[in-house]
Amino acid sequence: MGCLVSTPKDTGGNRRRPGSIGEVFVYVPGLRIPKPVDFSQSLSGHVSKTLVERLTAMRTRIVVMAGQEALTITRTRRKTTTQHGRSTLADLHQALEDYLPVLLGLVSDGSQLQFKVQFTWVNQEDDAEETAMFNAWYEVLSVLHLMAVLSLSQANLLLLPRTSADFYQPKASEESRRGSIDIFLKAAGYLDCAVRHVLPRLPSELRRNLPVDLAEGVLRALCLQALGQGVDIQLGMAIDSTKATLAVKRRLACEMVKYWQQAQDNLMNLPLSNGWGEKHRHFVKWKYVEAKAAAYYYHGLILDEGNTEKSHGMAVAALQAADEYFEESKKACEVFNAAHPLSRNLPLWGTMKYLSEKIPKDTSSKVRINRDLYSHEKNMGTPPTLPDFALALKPNEYQLPPVDPSWNENVQLGHIGTNEVKRG
Repeated sequence: MGCLVSTPKDTGGNRRRPGSIGEVFVYVPGLRIPKPVDFSQSLSGHVSKTLVERLTAMRTRIVVMAGQEALTITRTRRKTTTQHGRSTLADLHQALEDYLPVLLGLVSDGSQLQFKVQFTWVNQEDDAEETAMFNAWYEVLSVLHLMAVLSLSQANLLLLPRTSADFYQPKASEESRRGSIDIFLKAAGYLDCAVRHVLPRLPSELRRNLPVDLAEGVLRALCLQALGQGVDIQLGMAIDSTKATLAVKRRLACEMVKYWQQAQDNLMNLPLSNGWGEKHRHFVKWKYVEAKAAAYYYHGLILDEGNTEKSHGMAVAALQAADEYFEESKKACEVFNAAHPLSRNLPLWGTMKYLSEKIPKDTSSKVRINRDLYSHEKNMGTPPTLPDFALALKPNEYQLPPVDPSWNENVQLGHIGTNEVKRG
């Protein structure tokens, strides 16, 4: 059950797309914006007036705040603060968290109320401007997606490089880097919950007709991206640490490759060709190639510790591959920035700042040493296979919250809510 309505063309009336989004460290999809809902008409006679008014007030606040945030969500700026000292980004996230337990009353114990209200959201990555469904699980899915996007935006703001105290080079502080990893895991948790516990609640027909923004492949890719960028930050911190061994750095780099490869695989057959969607695909390709440059570099350094001509040859092949992937990543970055909405190159910092200096230098040095040592030119051929490590970074275990207690007061109208949504 659950009727679907999609607006097939972008008429420009609701979808808002900036021409430029400034500097990007974390890919943040354009905000999907909820449109107003008339709960009183849909739920009259089924839900108490007090509960209807509460649902209406909470969702209206989200509609207004999301609309205001949409045009600036990816811009390079500090978030404005409210009179309570919180950022508007944090306030919108809190409003969504407050709304979710009340919303879940509509789906509690398989209630038929889940089919009474038509929820409409404006898309960003899909060709259809907006998608409407008479299914409250669609609304839950949209809320979790928005919570994840807001978290990614928060991480992006933390990781945009700023001039350091020593004025040596722009970078993100260690506190910001550590904080961003927690945020990445939180965003991944929302998306993982959406895939495992919310998507299965929708009938197969509705799942097939979801906008590409909410397609399972996109949700999984965003989850993997969050984890991949978390490992990127871990690698940067390992590079800064005198205690981290080459083996640790290689493992992190190889894990990063797997996250980005899986993200790319999940997007492979999806129709991401419209604005944000195309930019999304370019971002994943860029980061995947960048991760391979890091992995082959550290793999080459470890192979070079061997004592044989074969190990030294494999080391040179790995380092040459790293150099080629690094050059390819610079081109992929340019393609990403040129895709609409336009973005600007970040000042290099962290992992790629270090590797941009080390990869060309070490590759040239090892090739020369290898040639001098073995007194002949040799085509190194195919680079060695990267080690396969189990992925260590996992999403936070996010669970849907209990149904708001206000639903227990809805007895007089013949609908008794429970305190908890059954989890699949």
